[in-house]
Amino acid sequence: MGRLFGTDGARGIANTELTCELAMNIGRAAAMVLTDSAGGAHPKILIGKDTRRSSYMLEGALIAGLCSVGADVVLLGAVPTPAVAFLIKEYKADAGIMISASHNPFEYNGIKIFSGDGFKLPDALEEEIESIVIDRSKPYYTPVGDGLGRVSRALDAREKYISHIIETVPYRLDGMRIAIDCSNGSASSTAEHLFTRLGAQCFMLADKPDGTNINENCGSTHLESLQRFVVENGLQAGVAFDGDADRCLAVDEKGSVIDGDFIMAICALDLASRNKLSRNTAVGTVMSNMGFSRFCADNKLRFVSTDVGDRYVLEAMLREGYNFGGEQSGHVIFLDYSTTGDGQLTAAQLLSLVNRRRAQLSSIATLMTKYPQVLINVKVTNEGKLHFFTNQAVRTKIDEVKKELGDDGRILVRLSGTEPLVRVMLEGLDKEKINRLANETADLIREKIGAPS
Repeated sequence: MGRLFGTDGARGIANTELTCELAMNIGRAAAMVLTDSAGGAHPKILIGKDTRRSSYMLEGALIAGLCSVGADVVLLGAVPTPAVAFLIKEYKADAGIMISASHNPFEYNGIKIFSGDGFKLPDALEEEIESIVIDRSKPYYTPVGDGLGRVSRALDAREKYISHIIETVPYRLDGMRIAIDCSNGSASSTAEHLFTRLGAQCFMLADKPDGTNINENCGSTHLESLQRFVVENGLQAGVAFDGDADRCLAVDEKGSVIDGDFIMAICALDLASRNKLSRNTAVGTVMSNMGFSRFCADNKLRFVSTDVGDRYVLEAMLREGYNFGGEQSGHVIFLDYSTTGDGQLTAAQLLSLVNRRRAQLSSIATLMTKYPQVLINVKVTNEGKLHFFTNQAVRTKIDEVKKELGDDGRILVRLSGTEPLVRVMLEGLDKEKINRLANETADLIREKIGAPS
Protein backbone atom coordinates (compact mmCIF):
# COMPACT_ATOMS: atom_id res chain seq x y z
CA MET A 1 0.00 0.00 0.00
CA GLY A 2 1.16 3.53 -0.72
CA ARG A 3 1.14 6.60 1.45
CA LEU A 4 -2.13 7.95 0.03
CA PHE A 5 -3.61 5.05 -1.89
CA GLY A 6 -4.53 1.79 -0.20
CA THR A 7 -5.87 -1.31 -1.91
CA ASP A 8 -8.93 0.63 -3.06
CA GLY A 9 -7.98 4.31 -3.43
CA ALA A 10 -7.38 7.10 -0.93
CA ARG A 11 -9.80 6.84 1.97
CA GLY A 12 -10.52 8.45 5.35
CA ILE A 13 -13.01 10.42 7.40
CA ALA A 14 -14.21 13.26 5.18
CA ASN A 15 -13.08 16.77 6.15
CA THR A 16 -10.56 15.58 8.75
CA GLU A 17 -8.46 12.85 7.14
CA LEU A 18 -9.69 13.29 3.58
CA THR A 19 -9.83 17.07 3.40
CA CYS A 20 -10.77 19.46 0.62
CA GLU A 21 -7.14 20.50 0.33
CA LEU A 22 -6.00 16.91 -0.06
CA ALA A 23 -8.72 16.14 -2.61
CA MET A 24 -7.83 19.26 -4.59
CA ASN A 25 -4.16 18.31 -4.62
CA ILE A 26 -4.92 14.73 -5.64
CA GLY A 27 -6.93 16.21 -8.52
CA ARG A 28 -4.08 18.50 -9.49
CA ALA A 29 -1.46 15.78 -9.35
CA ALA A 30 -3.66 13.24 -11.14
CA ALA A 31 -4.29 15.67 -14.00
CA MET A 32 -0.58 16.42 -14.30
CA VAL A 33 0.39 12.75 -14.37
CA LEU A 34 -2.42 11.86 -16.74
CA THR A 35 -1.60 14.79 -19.02
CA ASP A 36 1.88 13.36 -19.42
CA SER A 37 0.64 9.81 -19.95
CA ALA A 38 -2.19 10.82 -22.30
CA GLY A 39 -0.10 13.29 -24.22
CA GLY A 40 -2.83 15.93 -24.35
CA ALA A 41 -2.94 19.51 -23.09
CA HIS A 42 -6.50 19.19 -21.78
CA PRO A 43 -7.10 15.65 -20.53
CA LYS A 44 -10.77 14.76 -20.13
CA ILE A 45 -11.54 13.31 -16.71
CA LEU A 46 -14.88 11.88 -15.55
CA ILE A 47 -16.07 12.28 -11.96
CA GLY A 48 -18.72 10.06 -10.40
CA LYS A 49 -19.80 9.92 -6.77
CA ASP A 50 -21.86 7.95 -4.31
CA THR A 51 -24.64 9.39 -2.17
CA ARG A 52 -22.69 10.55 0.89
CA ARG A 53 -23.19 14.15 1.92
CA SER A 54 -19.42 14.70 1.79
CA SER A 55 -19.27 13.61 -1.85
CA TYR A 56 -20.50 17.05 -2.94
CA MET A 57 -17.70 18.76 -1.01
CA LEU A 58 -15.01 16.46 -2.41
CA GLU A 59 -16.43 16.72 -5.91
CA GLY A 60 -16.06 20.50 -5.74
CA ALA A 61 -12.49 20.22 -4.49
CA LEU A 62 -11.54 17.76 -7.21
CA ILE A 63 -13.10 19.98 -9.87
CA ALA A 64 -11.06 22.94 -8.64
CA GLY A 65 -7.84 20.94 -8.59
CA LEU A 66 -8.37 19.34 -11.99
CA CYS A 67 -9.43 22.50 -13.78
CA SER A 68 -6.65 24.55 -12.18
CA VAL A 69 -4.02 22.47 -13.99
CA GLY A 70 -5.86 22.35 -17.29
CA ALA A 71 -8.06 19.24 -17.18
CA ASP A 72 -11.59 19.24 -18.55
CA VAL A 73 -14.08 17.61 -16.17
CA VAL A 74 -17.24 15.68 -17.06
CA LEU A 75 -19.62 15.15 -14.13
CA LEU A 76 -21.56 11.88 -14.06
CA GLY A 77 -23.53 12.52 -10.87
CA ALA A 78 -24.38 9.73 -8.43
CA VAL A 79 -23.44 6.51 -10.24
CA PRO A 80 -21.88 3.14 -9.33
CA THR A 81 -18.10 2.82 -9.39
CA PRO A 82 -18.18 0.36 -12.33
CA ALA A 83 -20.20 2.92 -14.31
CA VAL A 84 -17.26 5.33 -14.11
CA ALA A 85 -14.89 2.62 -15.33
CA PHE A 86 -17.20 1.70 -18.23
CA LEU A 87 -18.00 5.27 -19.29
CA ILE A 88 -14.36 6.31 -19.70
CA LYS A 89 -14.24 4.68 -23.12
CA GLU A 90 -17.80 5.69 -23.98
CA TYR A 91 -16.89 9.37 -23.54
CA LYS A 92 -13.35 8.96 -24.88
CA ALA A 93 -11.96 10.24 -21.59
CA ASP A 94 -8.38 10.00 -20.36
CA ALA A 95 -9.31 8.93 -16.84
CA GLY A 96 -12.14 8.62 -14.34
CA ILE A 97 -12.47 9.39 -10.65
CA MET A 98 -15.00 7.87 -8.26
CA ILE A 99 -15.76 9.55 -4.94
CA SER A 100 -16.79 6.80 -2.55
CA ALA A 101 -15.79 4.88 0.55
CA SER A 102 -17.62 1.78 -0.67
CA HIS A 103 -19.07 -0.20 2.28
CA ASN A 104 -17.67 2.10 5.00
CA PRO A 105 -19.93 4.26 7.22
CA PHE A 106 -21.17 7.56 5.80
CA GLU A 107 -18.62 9.77 7.59
CA TYR A 108 -15.86 8.13 5.52
CA ASN A 109 -15.19 8.90 1.90
CA GLY A 110 -12.60 8.02 -0.70
CA ILE A 111 -11.11 8.76 -4.10
CA LYS A 112 -10.54 6.01 -6.66
CA ILE A 113 -8.85 6.76 -9.97
CA PHE A 114 -9.23 4.80 -13.21
CA SER A 115 -6.89 5.14 -16.18
CA GLY A 116 -7.96 5.68 -19.77
CA ASP A 117 -8.50 1.95 -20.37
CA GLY A 118 -11.03 1.74 -17.54
CA PHE A 119 -8.78 -0.13 -15.12
CA LYS A 120 -7.77 1.08 -11.68
CA LEU A 121 -4.70 3.27 -11.85
CA PRO A 122 -1.44 1.27 -11.96
CA ASP A 123 0.82 1.40 -8.90
CA ALA A 124 3.46 3.40 -10.76
CA LEU A 125 1.04 6.23 -11.57
CA GLU A 126 -0.40 6.19 -8.05
CA GLU A 127 3.12 6.51 -6.67
CA GLU A 128 3.82 9.40 -9.02
CA ILE A 129 0.69 11.19 -7.79
CA GLU A 130 1.70 10.52 -4.18
CA SER A 131 5.15 11.93 -4.85
CA ILE A 132 3.70 15.19 -6.20
CA VAL A 133 1.14 15.56 -3.38
CA ILE A 134 3.31 14.51 -0.43
CA ASP A 135 6.89 15.19 -1.51
CA ARG A 136 6.19 18.11 -3.85
CA SER A 137 8.46 16.37 -6.35
CA LYS A 138 7.35 18.87 -8.98
CA PRO A 139 5.38 22.13 -8.75
CA TYR A 140 1.71 22.17 -9.71
CA TYR A 141 0.96 23.52 -13.16
CA THR A 142 -0.47 27.04 -13.15
CA PRO A 143 -1.94 27.69 -16.60
CA VAL A 144 -3.94 30.83 -17.31
CA GLY A 145 -6.49 31.89 -19.89
CA ASP A 146 -7.52 29.07 -22.21
CA GLY A 147 -5.09 26.79 -20.43
CA LEU A 148 -7.61 26.25 -17.63
CA GLY A 149 -10.04 23.37 -17.68
CA ARG A 150 -13.81 23.39 -18.16
CA VAL A 151 -16.72 21.49 -16.58
CA SER A 152 -19.68 19.80 -18.27
CA ARG A 153 -22.32 17.25 -17.27
CA ALA A 154 -23.06 13.90 -18.91
CA LEU A 155 -26.84 13.74 -18.81
CA ASP A 156 -27.08 10.28 -20.40
CA ALA A 157 -24.44 8.56 -18.23
CA ARG A 158 -26.82 6.30 -16.29
CA GLU A 159 -28.74 5.25 -19.39
CA LYS A 160 -25.52 4.30 -21.22
CA TYR A 161 -24.41 2.22 -18.25
CA ILE A 162 -27.78 0.48 -17.80
CA SER A 163 -27.99 -0.33 -21.51
CA HIS A 164 -24.49 -1.80 -21.37
CA ILE A 165 -25.43 -4.24 -18.58
CA ILE A 166 -28.62 -5.28 -20.37
CA GLU A 167 -26.55 -6.15 -23.45
CA THR A 168 -24.46 -8.60 -21.41
CA VAL A 169 -27.41 -10.63 -20.10
CA PRO A 170 -27.95 -13.85 -22.11
CA TYR A 171 -31.44 -14.63 -20.77
CA ARG A 172 -34.05 -12.17 -19.49
CA LEU A 173 -35.59 -12.15 -16.02
CA ASP A 174 -39.22 -12.26 -17.14
CA GLY A 175 -41.50 -13.67 -14.45
CA MET A 176 -39.02 -13.30 -11.59
CA ARG A 177 -40.00 -11.59 -8.35
CA ILE A 178 -36.92 -10.24 -6.62
CA ALA A 179 -35.92 -7.88 -3.82
CA ILE A 180 -33.14 -5.36 -4.36
CA ASP A 181 -31.27 -3.68 -1.49
CA CYS A 182 -29.45 -0.61 -2.80
CA SER A 183 -27.72 0.21 0.51
CA ASN A 184 -29.00 3.79 0.09
CA GLY A 185 -26.04 4.21 -2.21
CA SER A 186 -25.17 4.49 -5.88
CA ALA A 187 -27.41 1.64 -7.01
CA SER A 188 -30.41 3.71 -5.89
CA SER A 189 -30.04 5.66 -9.14
CA THR A 190 -29.90 2.64 -11.48
CA ALA A 191 -31.05 -0.70 -10.04
CA GLU A 192 -34.84 -0.45 -10.28
CA HIS A 193 -34.70 0.80 -13.87
CA LEU A 194 -32.15 -1.87 -14.84
CA PHE A 195 -33.87 -4.94 -13.40
CA THR A 196 -37.36 -3.79 -14.40
CA ARG A 197 -36.15 -3.43 -17.98
CA LEU A 198 -34.76 -6.95 -17.75
CA GLY A 199 -38.29 -8.16 -16.98
CA ALA A 200 -38.25 -8.71 -13.20
CA GLN A 201 -40.87 -7.53 -10.75
CA CYS A 202 -38.74 -5.55 -8.31
CA PHE A 203 -39.29 -4.86 -4.63
CA MET A 204 -36.94 -2.07 -3.59
CA LEU A 205 -35.21 -1.72 -0.22
CA ALA A 206 -32.84 1.00 1.03
CA ASP A 207 -33.17 3.01 -2.18
CA LYS A 208 -33.85 6.43 -0.66
CA PRO A 209 -30.47 7.98 0.18
CA ASP A 210 -30.44 11.10 2.32
CA GLY A 211 -26.69 11.65 2.46
CA THR A 212 -26.21 10.00 5.84
CA ASN A 213 -27.97 6.61 5.61
CA ILE A 214 -25.63 4.91 3.12
CA ASN A 215 -24.72 1.37 4.34
CA GLU A 216 -26.70 1.96 7.56
CA ASN A 217 -28.11 -1.44 8.55
CA CYS A 218 -28.60 -2.28 4.90
CA GLY A 219 -26.76 -3.42 1.80
CA SER A 220 -24.27 -6.22 1.33
CA THR A 221 -22.79 -5.83 4.82
CA HIS A 222 -26.19 -5.99 6.61
CA LEU A 223 -28.35 -8.61 4.94
CA GLU A 224 -30.81 -9.30 7.75
CA SER A 225 -33.64 -7.08 6.44
CA LEU A 226 -33.29 -8.47 2.94
CA GLN A 227 -33.36 -12.04 4.23
CA ARG A 228 -36.59 -11.41 6.15
CA PHE A 229 -38.21 -9.54 3.27
CA VAL A 230 -37.53 -12.28 0.72
CA VAL A 231 -39.01 -15.00 2.93
CA GLU A 232 -42.00 -12.99 4.17
CA ASN A 233 -42.99 -12.01 0.63
CA GLY A 234 -42.34 -15.37 -1.03
CA LEU A 235 -39.80 -13.98 -3.50
CA GLN A 236 -37.42 -16.03 -5.64
CA ALA A 237 -34.30 -14.17 -4.57
CA GLY A 238 -32.83 -10.97 -3.22
CA VAL A 239 -29.67 -9.11 -4.15
CA ALA A 240 -27.78 -6.51 -2.13
CA PHE A 241 -25.13 -4.02 -3.14
CA ASP A 242 -22.68 -1.93 -1.15
CA GLY A 243 -22.46 1.87 -1.16
CA ASP A 244 -20.83 2.21 -4.57
CA ALA A 245 -22.41 -0.95 -6.05
CA ASP A 246 -19.19 -2.67 -7.07
CA ARG A 247 -20.04 -5.74 -5.00
CA CYS A 248 -23.09 -7.98 -4.75
CA LEU A 249 -24.31 -10.65 -2.35
CA ALA A 250 -27.53 -12.61 -2.80
CA VAL A 251 -30.23 -14.28 -0.71
CA ASP A 252 -32.08 -17.38 -1.86
CA GLU A 253 -35.83 -18.02 -1.53
CA LYS A 254 -35.28 -19.54 1.93
CA GLY A 255 -33.43 -16.48 3.19
CA SER A 256 -29.99 -18.10 3.16
CA VAL A 257 -27.02 -15.96 2.18
CA ILE A 258 -25.32 -16.65 -1.15
CA ASP A 259 -21.94 -15.00 -0.70
CA GLY A 260 -19.28 -14.19 -3.29
CA ASP A 261 -17.76 -17.68 -3.17
CA PHE A 262 -21.12 -19.30 -3.93
CA ILE A 263 -21.84 -16.76 -6.69
CA MET A 264 -18.44 -17.47 -8.22
CA ALA A 265 -18.96 -21.23 -8.03
CA ILE A 266 -22.38 -21.01 -9.68
CA CYS A 267 -21.23 -18.66 -12.43
CA ALA A 268 -17.86 -20.34 -13.05
CA LEU A 269 -19.43 -23.76 -13.61
CA ASP A 270 -22.05 -22.25 -15.90
CA LEU A 271 -19.41 -20.37 -17.91
CA ALA A 272 -17.35 -23.54 -18.19
CA SER A 273 -20.39 -25.52 -19.40
CA ARG A 274 -20.80 -22.98 -22.20
CA ASN A 275 -17.07 -22.90 -23.05
CA LYS A 276 -16.87 -19.29 -21.90
CA LEU A 277 -14.48 -19.70 -18.95
CA SER A 278 -11.04 -18.69 -20.17
CA ARG A 279 -8.38 -21.33 -19.49
CA ASN A 280 -10.98 -23.14 -17.38
CA THR A 281 -9.84 -21.01 -14.44
CA ALA A 282 -11.46 -18.99 -11.66
CA VAL A 283 -9.35 -16.46 -9.76
CA GLY A 284 -10.02 -15.91 -6.06
CA THR A 285 -8.06 -14.69 -3.03
CA VAL A 286 -6.53 -16.11 0.12
CA MET A 287 -9.88 -15.27 1.78
CA SER A 288 -11.82 -17.55 -0.57
CA ASN A 289 -13.46 -20.34 1.40
CA MET A 290 -11.71 -23.71 1.37
CA GLY A 291 -14.97 -25.08 0.04
CA PHE A 292 -14.51 -23.06 -3.15
CA SER A 293 -11.10 -24.52 -3.90
CA ARG A 294 -12.49 -28.02 -3.22
CA PHE A 295 -15.43 -27.25 -5.52
CA CYS A 296 -13.01 -26.24 -8.31
CA ALA A 297 -10.98 -29.42 -7.87
CA ASP A 298 -14.12 -31.61 -7.88
CA ASN A 299 -15.33 -29.98 -11.12
CA LYS A 300 -11.95 -29.99 -12.90
CA LEU A 301 -11.67 -26.21 -12.76
CA ARG A 302 -8.41 -24.49 -11.95
CA PHE A 303 -8.37 -22.18 -8.92
CA VAL A 304 -5.81 -19.38 -8.73
CA SER A 305 -5.43 -17.50 -5.42
CA THR A 306 -4.16 -13.93 -4.98
CA ASP A 307 -3.75 -11.45 -2.15
CA VAL A 308 -6.94 -9.86 -0.80
CA GLY A 309 -8.27 -7.03 -2.98
CA ASP A 310 -10.04 -7.02 -6.31
CA ARG A 311 -7.09 -5.14 -7.84
CA TYR A 312 -4.88 -8.18 -7.21
CA VAL A 313 -7.50 -10.51 -8.64
CA LEU A 314 -7.65 -8.32 -11.72
CA GLU A 315 -3.86 -8.15 -12.04
CA ALA A 316 -3.68 -11.95 -12.12
CA MET A 317 -6.50 -12.11 -14.68
CA LEU A 318 -4.82 -9.63 -17.00
CA ARG A 319 -1.38 -11.16 -16.58
CA GLU A 320 -2.46 -14.75 -17.30
CA GLY A 321 -5.39 -14.24 -19.65
CA TYR A 322 -8.24 -15.28 -17.32
CA ASN A 323 -11.70 -13.75 -17.69
CA PHE A 324 -13.44 -14.54 -14.40
CA GLY A 325 -12.55 -13.92 -10.77
CA GLY A 326 -13.64 -12.32 -7.55
CA GLU A 327 -13.82 -12.22 -3.79
CA GLN A 328 -15.98 -13.71 -1.06
CA SER A 329 -17.14 -10.16 -0.24
CA GLY A 330 -18.98 -9.97 -3.57
CA HIS A 331 -16.50 -8.23 -5.85
CA VAL A 332 -16.91 -10.37 -8.97
CA ILE A 333 -15.17 -9.50 -12.22
CA PHE A 334 -16.60 -10.64 -15.55
CA LEU A 335 -13.69 -9.35 -17.59
CA ASP A 336 -15.47 -9.93 -20.91
CA TYR A 337 -17.95 -7.24 -19.87
CA SER A 338 -16.30 -5.04 -17.24
CA THR A 339 -12.87 -3.82 -16.17
CA THR A 340 -13.75 -3.92 -12.47
CA GLY A 341 -16.09 -5.59 -10.01
CA ASP A 342 -19.70 -4.70 -10.82
CA GLY A 343 -22.45 -5.62 -8.38
CA GLN A 344 -25.38 -5.04 -10.71
CA LEU A 345 -23.76 -6.87 -13.60
CA THR A 346 -23.03 -9.79 -11.25
CA ALA A 347 -26.62 -9.84 -10.00
CA ALA A 348 -27.94 -9.75 -13.56
CA GLN A 349 -25.74 -12.68 -14.62
CA LEU A 350 -26.68 -14.75 -11.57
CA LEU A 351 -30.42 -14.10 -11.83
CA SER A 352 -30.36 -14.74 -15.58
CA LEU A 353 -28.79 -18.14 -14.93
CA VAL A 354 -31.41 -18.97 -12.28
CA ASN A 355 -34.28 -18.00 -14.58
CA ARG A 356 -32.82 -19.90 -17.54
CA ARG A 357 -32.59 -23.08 -15.49
CA ARG A 358 -36.08 -22.65 -14.03
CA ALA A 359 -34.60 -23.76 -10.70
CA GLN A 360 -34.52 -22.39 -7.19
CA LEU A 361 -31.38 -20.54 -6.18
CA SER A 362 -31.09 -22.68 -3.04
CA SER A 363 -30.87 -25.89 -5.09
CA ILE A 364 -28.32 -24.41 -7.51
CA ALA A 365 -26.13 -23.31 -4.57
CA THR A 366 -25.79 -26.90 -3.32
CA LEU A 367 -23.00 -27.43 -5.84
CA MET A 368 -20.54 -26.05 -3.25
CA THR A 369 -20.13 -26.95 0.41
CA LYS A 370 -18.87 -24.08 2.53
CA TYR A 371 -16.41 -24.76 5.31
CA PRO A 372 -17.33 -23.14 8.64
CA GLN A 373 -15.54 -19.81 8.83
CA VAL A 374 -15.03 -17.26 11.59
CA LEU A 375 -13.93 -13.67 10.94
CA ILE A 376 -13.12 -11.28 13.79
CA ASN A 377 -12.06 -7.68 13.22
CA VAL A 378 -9.75 -6.18 15.84
CA LYS A 379 -9.47 -2.39 15.89
CA VAL A 380 -5.86 -1.18 16.12
CA THR A 381 -4.04 2.13 16.00
CA ASN A 382 -1.79 3.08 13.09
CA GLU A 383 1.17 2.28 15.33
CA GLY A 384 -0.45 -1.05 16.13
CA LYS A 385 -0.70 -1.87 12.43
CA LEU A 386 3.07 -1.41 12.15
CA HIS A 387 3.72 -3.55 15.25
CA PHE A 388 1.56 -6.34 13.82
CA PHE A 389 4.50 -7.41 11.69
CA THR A 390 7.02 -7.45 14.53
CA ASN A 391 5.11 -8.52 17.65
CA GLN A 392 6.56 -11.90 18.55
CA ALA A 393 3.67 -12.98 20.78
CA VAL A 394 1.21 -12.50 17.91
CA ARG A 395 3.42 -14.37 15.44
CA THR A 396 3.90 -17.23 17.89
CA LYS A 397 0.14 -17.55 18.50
CA ILE A 398 -0.55 -17.72 14.77
CA ASP A 399 2.05 -20.49 14.36
CA GLU A 400 0.50 -22.44 17.26
CA VAL A 401 -2.97 -22.21 15.72
CA LYS A 402 -1.68 -23.40 12.34
CA LYS A 403 -0.15 -26.43 14.01
CA GLU A 404 -3.33 -27.25 15.94
CA LEU A 405 -5.55 -26.98 12.83
CA GLY A 406 -3.29 -29.11 10.64
CA ASP A 407 -4.83 -30.12 7.30
CA ASP A 408 -8.39 -29.72 8.59
CA GLY A 409 -8.38 -25.92 8.60
CA ARG A 410 -6.41 -22.74 8.23
CA ILE A 411 -5.82 -19.35 9.82
CA LEU A 412 -5.29 -16.08 7.98
CA VAL A 413 -4.46 -12.92 9.93
CA ARG A 414 -4.01 -9.75 7.88
CA LEU A 415 -4.20 -5.99 7.97
CA SER A 416 -7.20 -4.31 6.36
CA GLY A 417 -6.25 -2.25 3.33
CA THR A 418 -9.01 0.30 3.93
CA GLU A 419 -9.67 0.44 7.71
CA PRO A 420 -7.63 0.48 10.97
CA LEU A 421 -8.29 -3.20 11.55
CA VAL A 422 -6.53 -6.52 11.85
CA ARG A 423 -8.74 -9.26 10.41
CA VAL A 424 -8.55 -12.72 12.00
CA MET A 425 -10.07 -15.46 9.83
CA LEU A 426 -10.23 -19.18 10.59
CA GLU A 427 -11.77 -22.03 8.63
CA GLY A 428 -12.08 -25.67 9.50
CA LEU A 429 -14.22 -28.74 9.84
CA ASP A 430 -14.70 -28.28 13.60
CA LYS A 431 -16.72 -25.10 14.13
CA GLU A 432 -16.33 -25.12 17.91
CA LYS A 433 -12.55 -25.38 17.61
CA ILE A 434 -12.16 -22.57 15.07
CA ASN A 435 -14.42 -20.32 17.16
CA ARG A 436 -12.24 -20.90 20.20
CA LEU A 437 -8.98 -20.38 18.32
CA ALA A 438 -10.25 -17.28 16.52
CA ASN A 439 -11.28 -15.63 19.78
CA GLU A 440 -8.01 -16.56 21.48
CA THR A 441 -6.04 -15.03 18.62
CA ALA A 442 -8.19 -11.90 18.45
CA ASP A 443 -7.95 -11.40 22.21
CA LEU A 444 -4.16 -11.60 22.10
CA ILE A 445 -3.94 -9.12 19.22
CA ARG A 446 -6.30 -6.79 21.08
CA GLU A 447 -4.10 -7.03 24.19
CA LYS A 448 -0.79 -6.50 22.40
CA ILE A 449 -1.55 -3.94 19.67
CA GLY A 450 -5.25 -3.08 19.92
CA ALA A 451 -6.66 0.46 19.96
CA PRO A 452 -7.98 1.74 23.32
CA SER A 453 -11.70 1.02 23.71
